[in-house]
Amino acid sequence: MITELGHFTLILAALFGVAQMVIPLVGAHKGWRGWMAVGDPAAVVQLLLVGFSFAALTYAFVVSDFSLNIVVANSHSDKPMLYKVTGVWGNHEGSMLLWLLILVLFGACASWFGGNLPTSLRARVLGVQASVCVAFYAFILLTSNPFERLDFPPFDGRDLNPLLQDPGLAFHPPFLYLGYVGLSMSFSFAIAALLEGRVDAAWGRWVRPWTLAAWLFLTVGIALGSWWAYYELGWGGFWFWDPVENASFMPWLLAAALLHSAIVVEKRESLKAWTILLAILAFGFSLLGTFIVRSGVLTSVHAFANDPERGVFILAILAFFVGGGLLLFAIRAKTMEAKGVFSTVSRETALVTNNVLLAVSCFVVFVGTIWPLVIELGSTNAKWTFTGGLIDNPFYTIGLFDRPEQVSVGAPFFNAAFTPFFVALSIILPVGAVLAWKRGTLAKAAKPMVPVAIFALACGALAFALQTGRTAMGPIGVVLGVWVVGGACMDIWLRTVRGAVSGRLKRLTRLPRADWGKFTAHSGMGITVFAVAALTAWEAEDIRIAQIGDRWQVGIHEVELTAVDTVEGPNYFGERGDMAVFRNGRPVGHLYPEKRVYPVAQMPTTEAGIRNGVLRDVYVVIGDPQDGGGWAVRTYIKPFANWIWGGSILMALGGLISLTDRRLRVAAGAAKAKTDPKGVPAE
Repeated sequence: MITELGHFTLILAALFGVAQMVIPLVGAHKGWRGWMAVGDPAAVVQLLLVGFSFAALTYAFVVSDFSLNIVVANSHSDKPMLYKVTGVWGNHEGSMLLWLLILVLFGACASWFGGNLPTSLRARVLGVQASVCVAFYAFILLTSNPFERLDFPPFDGRDLNPLLQDPGLAFHPPFLYLGYVGLSMSFSFAIAALLEGRVDAAWGRWVRPWTLAAWLFLTVGIALGSWWAYYELGWGGFWFWDPVENASFMPWLLAAALLHSAIVVEKRESLKAWTILLAILAFGFSLLGTFIVRSGVLTSVHAFANDPERGVFILAILAFFVGGGLLLFAIRAKTMEAKGVFSTVSRETALVTNNVLLAVSCFVVFVGTIWPLVIELGSTNAKWTFTGGLIDNPFYTIGLFDRPEQVSVGAPFFNAAFTPFFVALSIILPVGAVLAWKRGTLAKAAKPMVPVAIFALACGALAFALQTGRTAMGPIGVVLGVWVVGGACMDIWLRTVRGAVSGRLKRLTRLPRADWGKFTAHSGMGITVFAVAALTAWEAEDIRIAQIGDRWQVGIHEVELTAVDTVEGPNYFGERGDMAVFRNGRPVGHLYPEKRVYPVAQMPTTEAGIRNGVLRDVYVVIGDPQDGGGWAVRTYIKPFANWIWGGSILMALGGLISLTDRRLRVAAGAAKAKTDPKGVPAE
């Protein structure tokens, strides 16, 4: 009964979505205040109805209602309760319902927190947001109904993918969807502004909080996914350039560019057209990620579905919104004339360079991700496969059966093509942040950064002197990391103006939160850049077949396999190794890597044993027993691994601090805009 009610409320919510899509947009066009007001209650009602629908589906998973097809396919009565709940979004249909829930949540938030917006603009924002919701109502109800019943329910389910039965994956998708879907608000503001025929400084201020929130959630979601891959998959890496990983990274890059370009719109009323274009493309790339994950064009541990018909539907949604947005963008190009003029050396130019580097790096990732698919479409009987394992890094291969060659796109391509742009971004970031608006002086901006540059180069030289027989990547990463973090510190210090140290310290406490958010986020980026380079350059690795009692050296550590025992969990069994870890001959602890088998899903998983440390991780993976005796064991020493996620946390924290700045929560210019273009008073 509850599930039928959930299905019914989802259909009812779709009807309210259609009303919210049509009535406020017509009202805004005609200037009818009553019609425009319909958007606010409709958005709230949608949230209540879709929230009930999602709660009904969650209830079905909690009570193991195996009359639902989705529960049978993704749950089991012996599964721990946490993973019964997360099983709701650990599949295609449930994850799309979560996507829709977040869509209507953002629509309701626009209604609740959009009081400072002009009435017609808020109505158009709600109408455009509802149009996105209606598209996904249709997609779910027509192709991905989560409430589909079975005529003959089985006694038990087939269980959730064991790789997804992990706390990291429990929270990774919701945060990622909050980021993906959050960009729909930037898109709605962009389309609403084009329909309104007005893009000004106030619009730049209005769109920034929504973009910042989406970027924040995307940062957290990507970091959680990277952390999960690090400790769960057993490859010992944190980023594999998997197409699905790239699908989340590309909108993150464009959202970062959009954040910075919106600042120029707000401060100088320049880059209007570019900012609108970024808003459309950022949401377009989030839809592209949805297509990649759910269309069946690739096989990956991250993929939710393998249904070309669903992929065509999502592709149609992508074409309609992005194509329609770009068409409207072209029609309204004259309304986005830039007013602010700036010189070649200015903060505006630095932000433009920032945008170019972020956009080009996104394009590089896009080409590397989509190129194998392009080759596949141009070949006959081609097949796209994903391979990976304990020893081999994952990569993507297209086997061209009618050609002798193979095409693969993996980490070597992305590292070589993407890294230079991020290095350039790191170099210009500190100086660009302190340049004056409109017309700056490079010498004046660079002068306070000289001590930072000297210190960064000294740290790099020290790293180069300490390392022996390794690449230059580590020292370069040290230089860039110190340069970015030191530049952020100098930027915040220069904002206190000149004077006595005590007075400047007091002024630090009175700086706007947006300044502190910027400092925190830029510092987090510098730390992440350093950590990625350090881990890549200074990692130590050992692969061997180990017998009980064997001890081997890896870096400054020794590892001894002391025992291998059988283990049994609530829905799995396996073998657990007992690894004693020594440093300079002294015992420092034990690690317990596992090789698990989930009998219901008939799938093995690897649980790495990790000794986390501030400066390095000791990372051990145990493989299968060998015919000649012993076990396959892989040992890593991973320097500064946790700094990667520490930097990511700082970036997200910087976004959160900026969101609490009152200047971002109160729309600029709202008091000035007493009437909108249709003559309706602003609320």
